[in-house]
Amino acid sequence: MLLGFRTQLILNRKQTTLAAQHAGVARHAYNWGLEVCRQALENQQKLPTAIDLHKRLVAEVKQAHPWYYQVSKCAPQQALRNLEQALKRWRGGLGKFPRFKRKGVRDSFYLEGSIRISGDRIKVPILGWLRCAELLPTATPKNVVISLRAGHWYVSFKYEAPAPQVEKTGEVVGVDLGINRLATCSDGEVFENPKPYYKAKKRLARLQRRLSRKQKGSANRKKAVAQLAKAHKRVADIRQDNLHKLTTYLAKKYRVVVIEDLQVKNLLKNHKLAGALSDCGFYEFRRQLEYKARLYGCQVVVADRFYPSSQLCSGCGHRQKMPLQERVFCCPCCGLGIDRDRNAALNLVRWYFECYLKRSTTPSSGERDACGDSSGGVVSLKLTTSHESWKQEESRDATGTEHSGSVC
Repeated sequence: MLLGFRTQLILNRKQTTLAAQHAGVARHAYNWGLEVCRQALENQQKLPTAIDLHKRLVAEVKQAHPWYYQVSKCAPQQALRNLEQALKRWRGGLGKFPRFKRKGVRDSFYLEGSIRISGDRIKVPILGWLRCAELLPTATPKNVVISLRAGHWYVSFKYEAPAPQVEKTGEVVGVDLGINRLATCSDGEVFENPKPYYKAKKRLARLQRRLSRKQKGSANRKKAVAQLAKAHKRVADIRQDNLHKLTTYLAKKYRVVVIEDLQVKNLLKNHKLAGALSDCGFYEFRRQLEYKARLYGCQVVVADRFYPSSQLCSGCGHRQKMPLQERVFCCPCCGLGIDRDRNAALNLVRWYFECYLKRSTTPSSGERDACGDSSGGVVSLKLTTSHESWKQEESRDATGTEHSGSVC
């Protein structure tokens, strides 16, 4: 199995200078290639490939800029390959037109060749042996990417590793995501949300005001920029660390994890909750859970986007409206009183057994149900009589105006 590894580098002054030179050459090659491609588009000519751009780079640019020869040739070559991929994405409608890179913004470069690992050190071309902040896996990577973030250099690479064998202690669990509590499981476990951005908001605002008062181009402004970047990095690291611990725990413990198909882009249109929603990292939670499920032998099942998990009673199936301020689900039919997030998680497990498994074991005649989903969110599988009403009504909710409300 191919795994990725990323850690911080501890560089001396000479190595820091060489790393900055490599990042500068990669940035210069990317911007030069982007300008060549823009001129080709303006003249209605065929876009040059990465190989064509590199040939022109060697013939034209390297002669005029001898500092290209002070760094590895892999840095500008990979920069032109990245440009080619960005243009392909743009032509395929998957992204915007590439923009010119700026110094100090996502600086990175690529190296390949003779790479060795020994304990907490890694040897790469030109830069030599680099000390790392932690022990490295025993492997021989073919290439590495060295990047700059908030004043610190990081190295990342891929390596082959056997799939870990873990013993599952849980079977099926439903996970409902929220703001106050990041995740509520159907078995009663609750994972709190650290809310790193909310707690650091005042400090970030103070550092931003301090930065705005500095004169552009001054040394003090550079220090203020570094302080602000460091504060933002701390917020991102706290959020990432919490998500990694949560997703690893779920993927290792349970055989099946049932989650909702949240449309984060639509949820962020609510400007009263956009900041709090962004601080949770719902998209990153799903991304991490999916790749860790493949690593630890877990199955991730995504419920239908229009399944009203927060509006259904987990006891009798009765449906009722649940405003965001109501935190306890009180069913008037069976008298059940339960936390709304726990109720939604239980409904996800119920959906898995009564809808997903039935759809998986029943041969279809070419028409998929909403668990599939090719019918625009209308569930065609009838579970109980009390659910028939919401199956017919969900077709009106396909515009996105009605959500399950379980993200709070």
